Amino acid sequence: MHAQSLTLAAPAKINLFLHVVGRRDDGYHLLESAFELIDWSDLVMISPCADGQIERCGDTLGPSHLDLAVRAARALQNTPQWRAAGQPGARIQITKNIPAGAGLGGGSSDAASTLMGLNRLWGLKISSEQLSEIGLQLGADVPFFLFGKSAFARGVGEQLEAYESAPRWLAIAIPACHVATAEIFSAPELTRNSKTSRIAGFAQAARQPVWEFGHNDLQAVTAARFPQVRQALQWLKTAAASEGIAPAAVRMSGSGGAVFCTAPDAQTAQRLVDRV
Repeated sequence: MHAQSLTLAAPAKINLFLHVVGRRDDGYHLLESAFELIDWSDLVMISPCADGQIERCGDTLGPSHLDLAVRAARALQNTPQWRAAGQPGARIQITKNIPAGAGLGGGSSDAASTLMGLNRLWGLKISSEQLSEIGLQLGADVPFFLFGKSAFARGVGEQLEAYESAPRWLAIAIPACHVATAEIFSAPELTRNSKTSRIAGFAQAARQPVWEFGHNDLQAVTAARFPQVRQALQWLKTAAASEGIAPAAVRMSGSGGAVFCTAPDAQTAQRLVDRV
C-alpha cells in the first residue's frame, strides 16, 4: 500500500442540457448531454484495512450493500490486481454535502472518488479505461466523474468528449423532494426521440448563454410528478426575470429535482438565491 489514508473531494455536476435520443434493446436510454463540474463537493476519506473488509462510515443514505461507494470498492475487489495486491480492505467515510435525489450526481461522484482513491491506496495500477468500464457498471454518470472535466456525453453517458467551458455563476435551488432517476426514465410520457446534436455546434454554444442550446427532456416529466420541482422552476424564473435574465436560462439538472439559473456574476447569482 502506498499511502496511509486519502481524502478526496467528490464534486457535484450539472447537465447544461439532456436529450434522450433513443433506447437500446436492453432498456438503457441513449443520451446526449453536457456535463460540468461545480464547486460543491462531498468529502471521501479512505484508509486501508488489512483484512479485506469494506467498512462504510460517516453519512449514509441506506443499506451498505446499496451504497455506491461500497459497491465501487467491491467491484475493485473482483479484479486480479486486487488479489495480486494481497486482498486489502478499506474504511470509507463520506461527509455528504450534495443532496441525494437532486440530479447533481453525488452518489456517482462518491463512487468515482472511491475508485480513484482505492486504485491509488491499494497500489492496483488499474488503467483509466478499465476504471471507466468498472464505473459504468455502477452508474451511467460515474465515467464522467472519472473523466473529471467538462464533457459532451453520448451513448448511455460513457462516450465522453472534452470541451472548453466558459466560467459560470450559478444559482441552484434544491426542492424538498427526492427524485428517483429510474422513475423518470421509465415514465411512458418521456420523449425518447430528440434530434441528435453535434459537439461542434454545442462547443460554440457553450461560450454563449447556455439557454441558447438544447433542453432537458426529463424536466417536463419530473415537474409534472413533483410539484416542489415545478414550484422551484417557477420561483427561479420569476427571480431571473427581475434581473433581466431570460426564463429559458432556468433549467433542471439531470432527472432533478435541482434547478439552476446561469447568472452573469456572483452578485446576481446571490440575489437570485435570496429571492427564491
